[in-house]
Amino acid sequence: MIFASLLNADFGCLADEVAQLEQTGLISGLHIDVMDGHFVPNLAIGPQVVSALRDRTKLPMEVHLMVSEPSRILPMFADTGVQRAIVHAEACPHLHRDLAFARDHGLQTGVALNPATPIGVLEHVLDEIDEVLLMGVNPGFGGQGFIPPVFQKTSACRQAIDQRGSPAKINIDGGVKVENAARLLLAGAHWLVVGSALFTGNHIAQSTRRVAAAIGACV
Repeated sequence: MIFASLLNADFGCLADEVAQLEQTGLISGLHIDVMDGHFVPNLAIGPQVVSALRDRTKLPMEVHLMVSEPSRILPMFADTGVQRAIVHAEACPHLHRDLAFARDHGLQTGVALNPATPIGVLEHVLDEIDEVLLMGVNPGFGGQGFIPPVFQKTSACRQAIDQRGSPAKINIDGGVKVENAARLLLAGAHWLVVGSALFTGNHIAQSTRRVAAAIGACV
């Protein structure tokens, strides 16, 4: 149930840290943040890094496009080996078209919502996406504190998905720690994106087991 966010990894030894994650056998996939310095005030990972990782790991990868006009850069990631592309509803004035564009490039699709964005914006695409990524923080930087109203938002989103019979899975990104992981799953999340809680000092395997143990207590 854990997607490891690489935003908090040591980029100087990224392949090694990914290998440590994979060796635990506890990671469902890699969550890769792509930032353009416009939609969010930060810059991060491009397609060359993603392609290089594909040759170093068997873990599934998803790209989280925190960018304006994501359809401009989606084709760059289609051949990098990622399975899923997640776009922000706030960045897509034509959300349905952008999701179709991603599918046309052979990618699974997801929609991310900032903490203040209501789940109602998903009404017309909920049947067509594989993932709803609920942000637990305002996007752009790792290590932030979780915004508590997202607990209720998670429950409301799960109710909407279940009532609709949608195949979409809920993933929570930002502020996920050992202390709140179980509560997020009980609120209705299927997956958790975990960053700083995994990349603690030189104890990646130990930190990953701690998060997994917290999750295991409620499943």
